[in-house]
Parts: sequence; C-alpha cells; structure tokens
Amino acid sequence: MSRIAFIGLGNMGAPMAANLLKAGHALRVFDLTPAAVDAAVVAGGVAATSAIDAVVDADIVISMLPASRHVEGLYLDASSGLLPHIPAHALVIDCSTIAPATARKVAEAAAKHGLAMIDAPVSGGTAGAAAGTLTFIVGGEATTLERARPILVNMGKNIFHVGSSGAGQVAKLCNNMALGVIMAVTGEALALGVSHGLDAKVLSQMMAVSTARSWATEVCNPWPGVLENAPASRGYTGGFGNDLMLKDLGLAAEAAMSVGASIPLGELARNLYAMNSRAGHGGLDFSSVVKLVAKDV
Repeated sequence: MSRIAFIGLGNMGAPMAANLLKAGHALRVFDLTPAAVDAAVVAGGVAATSAIDAVVDADIVISMLPASRHVEGLYLDASSGLLPHIPAHALVIDCSTIAPATARKVAEAAAKHGLAMIDAPVSGGTAGAAAGTLTFIVGGEATTLERARPILVNMGKNIFHVGSSGAGQVAKLCNNMALGVIMAVTGEALALGVSHGLDAKVLSQMMAVSTARSWATEVCNPWPGVLENAPASRGYTGGFGNDLMLKDLGLAAEAAMSVGASIPLGELARNLYAMNSRAGHGGLDFSSVVKLVAKDV
C-alpha cells in the first residue's frame, strides 16, 4: 500500500482520507484545524506537524483545499511551499476546485521540480465523499492518471480524463455552473407550484420522472420535506455550501472571460447565489437559493 500525505481535512477531505485509511494506505495528515487532524488520527492516520512534515517519504501527495490562493500558497510559497520538499518519485494529486490557470501554474512548477501532477477536482458532495462514490474529473498526462488511478478508486467510482493540466478544473466548473442554474430554476418551479396550492412532494415526484428530471429533483431537492435526506429537510445544513457554489460560479465567469465565452445563465445564477449569501444564507446548502423566491421555507 502507498504512503500518502493528505493535506486538507475539511468536509470533503476528511471522508476521502478516511476511505484511503479503510483501504489500508498509510496516511500522514495535516490541516490547520487541530480537531480535523485529531479525527483523522482516530481513524488511523498519523498527525504531521506541518504540511512539509506530512510529505516526508510520501509516495502520493493529495491536497483538498478551499480556493486557488490556498493551493498556490501550499505548493508555491517562497518560504513554506511544498514542491522542494516532495520526494522526486512522488505523485501529486490536487483535488481542490480552483481556477484552471492556477492548476496549470502549479503543475508547471511541479514539472520543473521533476514531479508528476494532476488536477482532480471531484463531484458528488459530502455524501459521495463518505460513501466513496465520488467522480474525479482529471486534467494532466494520461500516464500520470494511470499512476493515480489505484488511489482514486479507493475514493470514487467514476474517473474522467478530460485533457491536459487545468482541464479538470474547466470541466468541474462547467458541471457546477449547470448544477447551480438547474437548482435555482427547480426551486423557482416548486415555489410557483406551491403558490398555486400544489403539493411540493407530488410535484417533485412528477418532475423526477418527466422532462424536468435532474439531480435537484431526485437527490438534493430544494423543498423541505420532499426528500428526507436532502439538506433542505434538515434546515439546509450539510451538503454543498451556498458560498462554495458562489465561488465556483465566480471561477466559471473568470474562465469564460479568459476565452471570450458567453455564459448569460451562469452569470445570472452567480448573482442569485450572491444575493442568497447577502441574505445571510452563505453557510447553508446551496439549495437554500429557493429562499429568494419562497420566504416561508
């Protein structure tokens, strides 16, 4: 089994690391939150005193961080960047969702240190991370992905190679932009139906087997009480945060501007999630965007 340095034990990283431990890998873990490290140690990991300490003798380095600046800081910082400290034989896998340009920048710097690296953002949410059913969306060399595949399959069930470095981030942003738009319009449709006296659960069941069928109707329905395990039915807690969706839609807008692409619905969705954040719902699941059109949910 592999010696893995796992850096970033948040809502997604912690269950991903737990699945690697269950698969028998040896993990040295690091996070800025001591409680997150403690939980990983209870699961079988070894606590590192720093990110640099985590990569000592590592075969694989995996990072799962919140934003581009954190990834650049982790790998490229002049005084504490990891790249000079990672063993030459090691494989680097960044699972963060970040700007494509940042992914390419870090991968190019890694190559200069003789390190193979892929960007492998994920889809599937916290439930998929816990169940080990994530989808990995990979950018980088095909040969590097084949080195990473035995590790990725311990955390997910779908792996897509979408292109060179940074391509994984572009594809992830395309997916999340579509998801954000679909969730917002599904909430609007349910609110419209309820305003006319329809039962949200029956309406959702009909939509889920009709042409409006989507992840938002079947898995993460935005209306409370429709799906027992959806965040909406537990006060919009857990799941994928509104402000994380807002971040991804902002990255999608940046990606569009970089190539002159037009994303009118994506931009509209970004504004809706920004409004939801300003309404005080930034920490809630992104399905809480329905609150903008249904104040009583």
